[in-house]
Amino acid sequence: MRPNQPAGDGYADRMADTPPGAPLPSPPAPAAPSAGEAPRMPLRRLDRRRFLVLAGVVLFIAACAGFMVFTLGQSLGVEALLIGLVAAVLPVPVLVACFLWLDRYEPEPLKYLIFCFAWGAFVSTAASLTVNEFAAARFNDWGLPTALTGVLVAPFIEELTKALGPILLLVFRRREWSGITDGLVYCGLSAVGFAMVENILYLGGYGYAAGADRYGPATGTQQVIAIFIVRILLFGFAHPLFTSMTGVGLGVAARTADRRVRVLAPVAGLLLAMMLHGTWNLLPTLTQATGETVIMLYGFLGLMVPVFFGMVGLAVWLRAWEGRLTERTLPDYVRAGWLSPPEVAALSSLGRRHAARSWARRVAGDAGVRAMRGYQFAATRLALLRDGTLRGLDRKPADRERTAREERELLESITSYRSFFVGRDPQAPVGVWDGSRYHLRFPDGSQRPVAAPDEPVVPIPVLLAAPPPPVGYAPPGWYGVRPAAPAPWPPGQH
Repeated sequence: MRPNQPAGDGYADRMADTPPGAPLPSPPAPAAPSAGEAPRMPLRRLDRRRFLVLAGVVLFIAACAGFMVFTLGQSLGVEALLIGLVAAVLPVPVLVACFLWLDRYEPEPLKYLIFCFAWGAFVSTAASLTVNEFAAARFNDWGLPTALTGVLVAPFIEELTKALGPILLLVFRRREWSGITDGLVYCGLSAVGFAMVENILYLGGYGYAAGADRYGPATGTQQVIAIFIVRILLFGFAHPLFTSMTGVGLGVAARTADRRVRVLAPVAGLLLAMMLHGTWNLLPTLTQATGETVIMLYGFLGLMVPVFFGMVGLAVWLRAWEGRLTERTLPDYVRAGWLSPPEVAALSSLGRRHAARSWARRVAGDAGVRAMRGYQFAATRLALLRDGTLRGLDRKPADRERTAREERELLESITSYRSFFVGRDPQAPVGVWDGSRYHLRFPDGSQRPVAAPDEPVVPIPVLLAAPPPPVGYAPPGWYGVRPAAPAPWPPGQH
């Protein structure tokens, strides 16, 4: 099986040399697991403090959810609330799937994805509804049009509260952020949750309840369909698009060591989101005030459509960049003897990863697929960790120690996952990678060294022999010597 794309010029040359480095204690080589089980990543222990924080967050979000259900139910009525809920939920799986598609290389923990969605759906809507109603009442008392709320107040409070959940994740779980892609995913899911609950108000209140009260249920249903087409099918991307600007800023802040950028990038992204949101809300206000529908048309085609396609293009490019990150950082581990060139090549695109999982299913069944997925996830995490180290993200000694510990855990996991596949494919040659070339045993019993090809065949599961003892200096946490693996043939056989 060959990769679906070339690995790039000089691939073998980049992989072929083992540089000097100071060796650190290496973990022992794990025993190969049985065919019926796949190794697992180590789980983080849930201590008392983390449990209390988790319980507090869940209770806070649940309280906001209860407030929104009570408020909407009292305002719309049970029937309109249920109709609005059903109609508003319909586009959610499609929008969520789009953001999860962006996150396929290094999927974020499910609990954080749920947190962002729930934060936008309940906390952000509860705060925004309260502030917007207060501002509308004040504008009315001052003799000003309440429509000003949508232009002067709503964009600021809504974008701020939607972004607050992802900002909390960035502050307290910065290591879970791999870059702009994660910012788009976290902020996008928060915006999808917000839009879902807001659509309940529009579809159930301004749609069904308003039409049914005046002309009967049939008219209410017609208005629900009309609002669904305009608000969801045509403009359903609006809230995720606005908040994605903040996501870009948060993603930039997550992968920079410059403290000024860490502050200015999120602020700039949030302000841009507020301005774009406010401009979007201004268009229907001007259209209604002037009666010129061309204002809405020009605003949609001249502003929103270009911004939308520009953001989609950026997201697709970032997704491909994240895939290529393994080819940029993992060769360090190849040169040190922890990985072989085909393993890195098999990680650099989704097509190659799918091919590797198909091979794993053929040689080890469903357990093999689980092991290969775990291997790919651990290798991607290792690439992100190494990239963060090269960027200088860990300034404090405690952070550097934690990075070194996580690096060791990931390398141990990768070794364990690999042991699940080595020697189980009767169609693959048995071999050892020594850090510079392969030592393969052929069907006639002969053994000879083979250089890494320019376009590596993937996957080739090989044992990794310990490289020659390194000399010199390497950064703390860098493992220049990996555990020695037993040779797949008797000693002395050639």
